[in-house]
Amino acid sequence: MADILRFADKWGPAKIIQVYEPTIDLKAVLVIDNIAMGPAIGGIRMAPDVSIEECMRLARSMTLKNAAAGLSHGGGKTVVYADPKMPKREKERLIRALAAALRNFPEYIMGPDMGTDEECMAWIKDEINHSVTGLPAEAGGIPIDQIGATAWGIRHAIEVALPYCRCPVGFGLAQSRVAIQGFGAVGMNAARFLAEQQAVLVGAADSQGSVYDAEGLDVNKLIRLKEAGKSVVEYSGGEKFDRDAIVGFECDIWIPAARPDVVNENNMEQLKAKLVVEGANIPLTEAAEKYLHDKGVLCVPDFIANSGGVICAAMEYRGKIESEALEVIEKKVRNNTRQVLEESRIKNITPRDAALNLAMTRVEKAMSYKRWSIY
Repeated sequence: MADILRFADKWGPAKIIQVYEPTIDLKAVLVIDNIAMGPAIGGIRMAPDVSIEECMRLARSMTLKNAAAGLSHGGGKTVVYADPKMPKREKERLIRALAAALRNFPEYIMGPDMGTDEECMAWIKDEINHSVTGLPAEAGGIPIDQIGATAWGIRHAIEVALPYCRCPVGFGLAQSRVAIQGFGAVGMNAARFLAEQQAVLVGAADSQGSVYDAEGLDVNKLIRLKEAGKSVVEYSGGEKFDRDAIVGFECDIWIPAARPDVVNENNMEQLKAKLVVEGANIPLTEAAEKYLHDKGVLCVPDFIANSGGVICAAMEYRGKIESEALEVIEKKVRNNTRQVLEESRIKNITPRDAALNLAMTRVEKAMSYKRWSIY
C-alpha cells in the first residue's frame, strides 16, 4: 500500500483499480485521478511494458488537460499489459473482458489511446453499453484518430507558439523543418496537417528506426507505408538511423508523439530544435524540460498542445458532430497556448509552470465545492 501511495498528493489519485483475469491473461490497471470537475475521461493504453506509475502519471496528465481545456471532466487512464499487435480475436476478447471488469465505474469514460482504436471502443460499447468516446462514425461517434483530432490541435499550437520562440522575425510554418518522433495516428496526422501549411518534414521515427532527409520527406509516401503495416525505415530515400537518433536531428520544430520520457537527462543535450510541441503525454522528463527552457528552447506542454483528442471526446460525449469538434479544438488550443506562453513570458517562468497555474487553479476551485475534495 505504501508503494502505491507514494504517488498520492492533495489532488489524487482517488482510485487505483487492478484488473486480473487469469483465464485469458488479462492484466490491467485503472487510475481515476481527480473527478472534482466531472466524470473522468481517459484512454486505454495497451503495451507490454506499461506500469502503474505510468498509468498514474498519465491519469494526472488527463486531469490537467481537461481542466486547462475548460472541460467539465476529471482525469483517468487505463493501461493493459499486452501486445497491441496480437491477433484481432485475442485483442477483442481482452478488451471485452476489460469492459466487463470496469462496468461498475460510471465515473470513468473510456476512450482510445496508444494500442487501442475506434474498433476497440465499439467492442466496449457493445459489451457494456456505457458512455464511450472515440467510437467509429458508423456507431454514432467521432473517430478521433481517423480525423486527427489531437494532431489538429498540435498544428494550431505550433502556429501560435512560433512567434514566442527564438526564430527570425517573420518565421512561420511555411518551410519550417519538422521532425516527428512516433509516426502513429498522432504523428501521421500532424505531418499531414503541417505539410498542408508548407512545412517540411525532415525526420520521422517509429519503433523500428528513424529516417532523415534535409531536403524533405514525402509525407504521403510515409503515411502509405505506415498504413500498409510497414516502418518508416522502409522509406525509399533519406538516411536511416536507429529510433532514438531522431532526438538529435537538425530541425526547427520537434514533435514527440510516442511514449513518456523519450527526452531525458541522458539525451536532452542532443536536441537541436527551437520549438518542442509535445504531441505525446509526458514525453519529456521534468529535468529535460527545465534544461531546454534554460537553453532557450520553447516547450509547449503536453496537456496544452495535445488536448485536441480529449476535447473531441468531450464534444462526442455531448452529442456534437465532427465539424463542431474541430472548431472547438482550434479555438481552445489556440487560446490556451497563447495564454500559457504570455504568462510564461511576462512572469519569466516555464510554460509548464504557467500551464499548471491555469489548470490547477480550475481544479482547486472545483474541489472547494466538494465535501470530499477530489471526488
